[in-house]
Amino acid sequence: MRGANQSSVSEFLLLGLSRQPQQQQLLFMLFLSMYLATVLGNLLILLAISMDSRLHIPMYFFLSNLSFVDICFSSTTVPKMLANHMLGSQTISFSACLTQMYFLFEFTDMDNFLLAVMAYDRFVAVCHPLHYSAKMTHQLCALLVTGSWVIASLNALLHTLLMAQLSFCADNTIPHFFCDVTPLLKLSCSDTRINQMMILTEGALIMITPFICILVSYILITCTVLRVPSTKGRWKAFSTCGSHLAVVSLFYVTIIGVYFNPSSSHLSEKDTTATVMYTVVTPMLNPFIYSLRNRDLKGSLQKMIVKCTVFHEE
Repeated sequence: MRGANQSSVSEFLLLGLSRQPQQQQLLFMLFLSMYLATVLGNLLILLAISMDSRLHIPMYFFLSNLSFVDICFSSTTVPKMLANHMLGSQTISFSACLTQMYFLFEFTDMDNFLLAVMAYDRFVAVCHPLHYSAKMTHQLCALLVTGSWVIASLNALLHTLLMAQLSFCADNTIPHFFCDVTPLLKLSCSDTRINQMMILTEGALIMITPFICILVSYILITCTVLRVPSTKGRWKAFSTCGSHLAVVSLFYVTIIGVYFNPSSSHLSEKDTTATVMYTVVTPMLNPFIYSLRNRDLKGSLQKMIVKCTVFHEE
């Protein structure tokens, strides 16, 4: 039965972002630079948090997990695109395509859940500062992150298994630089209504529930901060949330633009631009946004760089 349902297509062609040789070379250098910046920036945050005992608190525990996920997120798509360019190949096997899609789902969900958890952490810190240590225990932090990984993995597995049941008959050309669910559904010659229904119901629930948690958290934070009598106090409270809000806005605008429009209205150019934003640009910007707006993290990074420089000179 599996053989009857399984595709006759053994590989797909990833067209990438451009077919012009000069543009391809420019894009290769651009994506290589952004990928290196993503890995280096997020690794620096991981090292700074692990080496500075003052940063061993829930806020930075969640941030270190976000940095790890962002490294994995970019590594799911960009290295394959760079390798294809260097090898002069555009192919990706059927199994590798499904594997890439699985990890894309998993790390997208993890970004989503971690942003919600970080919003809850900011809510407790701003609205219940005296009870912060009692509420945000190590056990709760570990449970929130572990639960996020379990749900993200199960959701990714569900959509990957549903995709594996589809047939792909003739056209195997994907107008993207990675195996995303939307172009794969367009290529299938099977009935994709179940897949689309799951994306718009279960998938939407996975995305919208954390978004609502973030929204409620910031409504409560805003109400609390507006009751602070001094302008300086209000600004200080809001400034602790600014970087998180910037990352949340960039993440959700691109995700909603790609996955929650009817497939018939999708334009591949717009899809590709949006997917580049959330798979490449957002993971690259996150460490810069958090480190530039966070005095403690910035100080820890500066100390670490000074230590490394001194050690190198010795």
